[in-house]
Amino acid sequence: MGATTLLWLRQDLRLRDNSALRAAAARGHPVVPVYIWSPEEEGGWPAGAASRWWLNESLRSLDASLREFGLLLILRVGPALDALCALIAETGADAVYWNRRYEPAAQAVSHAIRQTLRHRGIDARGFNSSLLVEPSEFLNQGGKPYQVYTPFMRALLRSADPPLPQGMPRAPKAPSRWPVSLPLDALELRPAVPWYLRMAASSRPGEAGALARLKKFIGGRLSAYERTRDLPAIAGTSGLSAHLHFGEIGPRQIWHAVRSERHRAGFLRELIWREFGYHLLHHFPRTPTEPLREAFAHFPWRQGLRGLSAWQRGETGIPLVDAGMRELWATGRMHNRVRMIVGSFLVKNLLLPWQEGARWFWDTLLDADLASNTLNWQWVAGCGADAAPYFRVFNPVLQGRRFDPTGEYVRRWIPELAGTPDRHVHSPWLSSSPPQGYPPPRVDLRQSRQAALDAYQAMRAEIETPR
Repeated sequence: MGATTLLWLRQDLRLRDNSALRAAAARGHPVVPVYIWSPEEEGGWPAGAASRWWLNESLRSLDASLREFGLLLILRVGPALDALCALIAETGADAVYWNRRYEPAAQAVSHAIRQTLRHRGIDARGFNSSLLVEPSEFLNQGGKPYQVYTPFMRALLRSADPPLPQGMPRAPKAPSRWPVSLPLDALELRPAVPWYLRMAASSRPGEAGALARLKKFIGGRLSAYERTRDLPAIAGTSGLSAHLHFGEIGPRQIWHAVRSERHRAGFLRELIWREFGYHLLHHFPRTPTEPLREAFAHFPWRQGLRGLSAWQRGETGIPLVDAGMRELWATGRMHNRVRMIVGSFLVKNLLLPWQEGARWFWDTLLDADLASNTLNWQWVAGCGADAAPYFRVFNPVLQGRRFDPTGEYVRRWIPELAGTPDRHVHSPWLSSSPPQGYPPPRVDLRQSRQAALDAYQAMRAEIETPR
């Protein structure tokens, strides 16, 4: 075909504010959009079952949108370099454009592709469509990466607003002949057993769903965001995280949509937390599996994984923890406040490694995102950037009484507590008639908190002892 641009789509599954798509269309030559299912880009973090289901539906939605443009979405299986080279041979393409990813393995893959293709005379380049600022360029006054959120946030807010989002590009030219595409089912993203039906009923993957959710959030929930964002029984958050992860909407679109709103401050801080997570992942690529604060490599985690399966199944006997874990299993989602509480319970009350929690969330969350997952688990474990002090141990009973005072949330996910009085719904073991079918607590909250503090002191003694 000749003078064709391959648009390599990755986590940018949208048409609006897609820098690589706009640049490809601006060349004035035919554009061939391609998505490559390439686990090599995940670097040991292959997409979990829940997010694979979302990806399947997002690709289906994107294909439909591209067809309205007169284009097709070509599907291939990786390695990405092999798939792109095959497509170059089939189409005669002289350019490959993509939007950058910032996970360590994905960066390594795109770097190798850029070097190889440029050596062959192919115009190969990446663009930024997934972050407000480039992590390599946004540094502190000493020229080093930020490791504390508040200075990072203030610096970003002081800087110029990110560029305005780009609208729909002019329809690119279609090739005269399309290369062969795999059918979507060949990627085997959708589970054979339809356990995802509950997720499907409450989710709308794809660009149209993302834009609709943003519009609904600004028109309703944003004004009450500061008051309701910590209440798990109420839909008080934006619900945009999975859409953001798969690039069905970009952060510039969200930033400028809420920038002029009166109640924007709290929500923009959360958007900046996402940026901070990518900033850390880019500069400290070992952190998905290793603590940023190296002293925590000496932490005396409990030997064996007793209690892990009970935590995963939502059978710890601690209502707010169990409700969150059951919500996660059923829907692929968990309220952010509850995520902190179940994380604290795993690493501090059960004394199990934060990496086990990160792996479970990765496999079960619809919005599983390596940067955010790593940031949040290291935060709650006390071993990451700007981490919660290790002595801060969330008490799930007190948290439940404060943020779910009537027990609406825990009863929604734990029907065994339906008849438990409000005053005991977060501590049913104190009731004169404990609920039938619900387990007693696996640990004593006070004693396990003290054990966590003792373990922290033991770690400090270990690293401070002369050798």
